[in-house]
Amino acid sequence: MLHHLEIWVDDLAASTVSLGWLLSRLGYQIQSQWANGISYEFGGHYIVLESGPDVLHQRHERRLPGLNHLAFSLPHVQDVEAVVTESIQHGFTLMFADKHPYAGGPDHYAAYLEDNVGFEVELVAVDSPAAQEKQQG
Repeated sequence: MLHHLEIWVDDLAASTVSLGWLLSRLGYQIQSQWANGISYEFGGHYIVLESGPDVLHQRHERRLPGLNHLAFSLPHVQDVEAVVTESIQHGFTLMFADKHPYAGGPDHYAAYLEDNVGFEVELVAVDSPAAQEKQQG
């Protein structure tokens, strides 16, 4: 069982504008804040964004060893699209736009977002037609 994730970020203020907004939008609530970090809690686990003195300051590169992206499930296709639309105002761009919403394959309805510091988030629709077929079959 996942207890928590701690994500070290280059710029806490910038990551709070993008990732912090997204976590709040998805239902996470601020659990605590301190000079170099903030934690968001949901369902008994939490995600920390931190930029303390030990952080090596550079742009996040998802293709390097380490965390590639976080993926969140949303109940409906419409929810995914609503968050995608809103996310543009919070520093995100839609990755693989030419293949959206099936960049992950024909049976995987998802949006891949990247914030302006290079962090990727995937939003997966639980009720996509392909997901419903898998549940029934």
